[in-house]
Amino acid sequence: MDFTLTEEQQLLKDSVTRFLGDTYDFAARTTILATPEGQSAAVWAGFADLGLLGLPFSETDGGFGGGAVEIMLVMEAMGRALVVEPYLAEIVLTGAILRHAASVEQRAALIPALAAGECRMAFAHADPEARWHLAHVGTHAARVRGGYKITGEKVHVPFGAQAHRLIVSARTSGLIGARTGIGLFLVEADAPGVTRIEHRTQDGARIADITLSDVFVPDEAVLGDTAGALPAIERAYDEVIAALASEAFGVMDEAVSMTVEYLKTRQQFGVAIGSFQALQHRAAEMFVVLEEARSMAAYATMALSETDAAARSCAISAVKAHIACAARFIGQQAIQLHGGIGVTMEYKVGHLFKRLTVIEQQFGDRDHHLDLLANAESLLESL
Repeated sequence: MDFTLTEEQQLLKDSVTRFLGDTYDFAARTTILATPEGQSAAVWAGFADLGLLGLPFSETDGGFGGGAVEIMLVMEAMGRALVVEPYLAEIVLTGAILRHAASVEQRAALIPALAAGECRMAFAHADPEARWHLAHVGTHAARVRGGYKITGEKVHVPFGAQAHRLIVSARTSGLIGARTGIGLFLVEADAPGVTRIEHRTQDGARIADITLSDVFVPDEAVLGDTAGALPAIERAYDEVIAALASEAFGVMDEAVSMTVEYLKTRQQFGVAIGSFQALQHRAAEMFVVLEEARSMAAYATMALSETDAAARSCAISAVKAHIACAARFIGQQAIQLHGGIGVTMEYKVGHLFKRLTVIEQQFGDRDHHLDLLANAESLLESL
């Protein structure tokens, strides 16, 4: 298979790398994390100017018509720079929900503002007891005259406190865990009955727990089928996990590069510690795991073209399980080979390790995705 980038893809990769190199060094990131918002409006505007916010959307919807490969390139670069802005959650995940669930009219109304950075959106899906199971939706949408009233709680919504609008999943019928009876609703973040409480994650990003108490949503704010939204949600999560794998590779690549450079320059007993054979072996193991992660990220990107949803989800779960292991191994080795400096707040490698630790858990940990693989019908049929 030919992995050569097209001229446009190479230009995109170079543009993103140059922009982040000029504006997003570790000192700038530290400053951004210390702000009340935990993100930079100037950086987000820069993403909009580069066309990154409109990248995954079709030109007819007001975007730039990028695909999975383009998102892979962007996420690798953002991983190396440890970008804290919610590109993954807002543009990749929430954007996928819009692309797969919203009507033509709704996309025309929402996507141009999202691509321009004028409207910030977040996808509120996880219920407190869901534990990564996408069909576990307990938030309830009751039919009323002219629309629905939504009641329930959503947790761990990335940058949910900063969003202007929320896309909320809620159950219109059926029992919790049923694959049918789930709808998607566009909710104004400042609507009566919406309460948002913000928290910080281990890697410095912001999340919010959101409570909805009889929040009225008009009929025109329903995205797609009020009872059949789960396939669109599953598709969106496949896409965001593939993008997360690319980000993880970027983070791991930076961790390996910093570790190798440290081994070359840190001296002990009058020589560089990189001359010690035992440490060379450990660095070599890190490189092997890194190259495996590169292949798995590319595999996830290719798997998104699979039309069979079950087969696609199996591939994505396999990638996430592998990436979780790789993230832990490379993160731990980077810290151990750096020694004490690796756990200081002033040094980047410790923050790389924090991000890898969060990635290991994000959108399902290794055990969760191994369980999905073990129970997948498409996998059992192939044995």
